[in-house]
Amino acid sequence: MQNERNRQRGTEMRQDTKNVSPKNWSAKVTRESDALDLEEGVFTWRDPKRIAESLKRSAEASKRRKAPPFRSAMSMLVFYINRAGKNLHEEQRRILEQAKDELRKLYGRQTAKSKRQRR
Repeated sequence: MQNERNRQRGTEMRQDTKNVSPKNWSAKVTRESDALDLEEGVFTWRDPKRIAESLKRSAEASKRRKAPPFRSAMSMLVFYINRAGKNLHEEQRRILEQAKDELRKLYGRQTAKSKRQRR
């Protein structure tokens, strides 16, 4: 029964995404993520630590995510950075990249910088 509901829900999501213009589908995913309820404008904030803390709160509060909280939060952040592509201002990209390291720190994971130093 649970699998049937998941299949139906997946079909509904795909149909909803089909109705969005190809240019705006990623904005819809960010806005209406089924896994995380993000704070308004979280990816436009200027403080990497605040962004990371917000993503952590959202991931840990969510009951709909399939992956562990760290992975869900990091996935949403990486998704946003990748989809923004060249339209993302260089300064904001730097802030979001720093937010990835802040998120790693909040979860007690190695930062990208510390991984490079170990090599």
